[in-house]
Amino acid sequence: MRGSGKLARVLGHSSMLGIAVSLGFASATVMAQEAEVASSDNAVNTITVTARRREESLQEVPVAISAFSAETLEQRQISQTADLEQITPNLQFKTAGQLSGNTASTVVFIRGVGQLDPTAAVDPGVGIYIDEVYVGRAVGGAIDFGDIAGVEVLRGPQGTLFGRNTIGGAILVRTKEPEIGEFGAKGRFRVGDDNWFEGFAALNIPLGDTAAARVSGGFKSRDGYVIRAYDGLDLGNDNGFTVNGALLWEPSATFKLNLRGDYSKRDENGAPFVFAGINENAPVAAIVSVAAGCPGATIPFAPIAPGDPRFGAPNVPLIDDARCANDFQDKGPFVNGGTADVLSTSEVFGFSGTAELEISDALSLKSITAYRSTESRGIRDADNTPFVMITTDVGAESDQFSQELQLQFDAGTVSGILGAYYFTEDTSERATVPLAFPPSPPVIGSLLAGGPGSRDLQVSELETESVAIFGEVSVEPTDGLELTGGLRYTNDDKTFSGTVLNLFPADQPDPDPLPMTAIPDGGPLFIYPGPHKASFDALTGSASIRYNWSSDFSTYASYAKSFKSGGFNTRYNAPPPGFLPVPFDEEQVESYEIGAKLDLGEFRASAAAFIANYDNIQLIFRQGVVPLLFNAGEARIQGLEFEAAYHSYSGLMFDVALSTLDDEIKSITEVPGATATVAPGDELPLTPSFQGSFGIGYEIPLGDFLVTPRFDGNYTSSLTFITGSVPEIEQDGYFVSNLSVSLTPDTGPWKLTAGVTNLFDERYLIQGNASLATLGYAEKIYARPQSWYVQISADF
Repeated sequence: MRGSGKLARVLGHSSMLGIAVSLGFASATVMAQEAEVASSDNAVNTITVTARRREESLQEVPVAISAFSAETLEQRQISQTADLEQITPNLQFKTAGQLSGNTASTVVFIRGVGQLDPTAAVDPGVGIYIDEVYVGRAVGGAIDFGDIAGVEVLRGPQGTLFGRNTIGGAILVRTKEPEIGEFGAKGRFRVGDDNWFEGFAALNIPLGDTAAARVSGGFKSRDGYVIRAYDGLDLGNDNGFTVNGALLWEPSATFKLNLRGDYSKRDENGAPFVFAGINENAPVAAIVSVAAGCPGATIPFAPIAPGDPRFGAPNVPLIDDARCANDFQDKGPFVNGGTADVLSTSEVFGFSGTAELEISDALSLKSITAYRSTESRGIRDADNTPFVMITTDVGAESDQFSQELQLQFDAGTVSGILGAYYFTEDTSERATVPLAFPPSPPVIGSLLAGGPGSRDLQVSELETESVAIFGEVSVEPTDGLELTGGLRYTNDDKTFSGTVLNLFPADQPDPDPLPMTAIPDGGPLFIYPGPHKASFDALTGSASIRYNWSSDFSTYASYAKSFKSGGFNTRYNAPPPGFLPVPFDEEQVESYEIGAKLDLGEFRASAAAFIANYDNIQLIFRQGVVPLLFNAGEARIQGLEFEAAYHSYSGLMFDVALSTLDDEIKSITEVPGATATVAPGDELPLTPSFQGSFGIGYEIPLGDFLVTPRFDGNYTSSLTFITGSVPEIEQDGYFVSNLSVSLTPDTGPWKLTAGVTNLFDERYLIQGNASLATLGYAEKIYARPQSWYVQISADF
């Protein structure tokens, strides 16, 4: 659906926000006495969040937040960051990034803003944080929920307090802190179909009166659900483990030091892509078909010449012949037809130290020092056929260091934060791409003789250095009224050195040493190796006004502006103009929002309406077979969000979340020499017009036990996975549900749970990619079919 772009029309065409506001006023007036009674319980059940870098009640924060405790996530079968999209308004969280082939590589969008390209040259549009530490790489964003305290999803630009690359929003994962003076342990073990084995354990160890340690670990092993016809390899399998540790030291009431470490490793067979389609008139599809002897296939490339029956415009006849690269290669949603080597591996670890010093009752200082390292590799057979149309092999190693200082003050009616942030990251990436291109006589002749095609090789060294200073002040001039304003100045310096060339034949090894000379100087490189440098800086800010109409009901209005820096494109199949890497600039989001929050103890609700101007969008265009980013778009996105939860003391639990998005691409800038993949009137990727979820559970006393059945369902309207319209990889609206039943004794630490995910065995896409014009392929990933599990857990 399309809107006029005016906030008034958004509100005029929807009732969700009005219902919530009306409920709030009614609760504050007609039910004043009941609200006062509930407020005493409210203090016990207060949801604490850190969206403004300090602990506050969810009710007091003028930000659209979905906050989930560890218990809530477990109840609703949310076991990893990718599952959050099932219960969070306007969140799309996909793994197996389109161009990486790595199952741990994330593509995250909030309110229609994110980034499709998970490679090292491009920053994400949604920031993911682990214990206040920014995760710089897409691979590090796939997090299993083991020993966590909770998760917060902040929707809308968060550039003032969280800074880098949060133009869409931020996801904050908080692990459990060691508890001083208490020994504790917990664990769980799960079994299910597809040889599903999963376990987790945590141990809290007191170390005297001032310190404690906490260690935890988990593993997951499960067969894949897509089988390769070629060799029986199961794709989409799970095979990984995690280890976490934390040490807390509190020598006094005014000082606290928390040291944390985490390690995770995954070694899997590859992303479960399957065939989605072939353009039978694409040059590469025709080349491999002619080389395989497909009857009637034609190409116009030498050494084939006029008069040869194989000469003609690129074309593959639509016949059921294994030698033809056409739509008859489709083997269904859970069978892969590829033959190339595939894999998906990742290794991520990090260390952080957070020190907090209370200088006075009104002033405190916090230091967050962190190091993170990520190593990953993903190989995918992109065409998912026996032909070598295109295979991608992308490996990267990244090391990041960050230091943040925060000075927080609270003088009653005036509070705020001043801070400084430093971030540096070094990344080495190697991408190699065997393909049946370019259509030169040597390459075509080799393919016709049954030999290899060519291979693109791209070796990149990328450096980022970012410095920021920020501050935010909140003032309460009268009871219930809060005015807040903040600013952040950020400077990002990017450096790129690249070795980019094409190797023929494809089966030769990488040159050793790598060449350092570009084509104009007699070498083979498509671009001068560099280093190439660019700098981006921005002054961004936010402002809000919040009013508490009662202790239970508040409303707010806010403004926020954020940016994501640019960089350099690193992928080339031919020399770009001037033999220089094609740069792309920063993009910006400016957002206006109004909202309301209601908390009556047993019942909580929140609603928000927003409108955002998305400018200088980093969009993917294609130059030949290569996807490149250009700043070539402007869009307006507007929407509504509503969340409510009723958890009664009688045992009834009901949760609901609804959201709408209306995106309008206002303009697309023409890029000379490149082909746009999107046009005005198209939908932005991963921007469904409606998302809705609900969950209902009930605690039933049964003798000495408590039985809790629970049903959760979520609906997502139609969505696209890439810019532009490609029907082969578009998903219609779909509904997915989970069912679980738990048994807990009145006394005793254990709990038994049985459940079914994807209860009605819905068949729907979770990822898609295509390059139909030249390469001619489209690929997609279906969600795992219905699955069952049984779990035993204990908490001592």
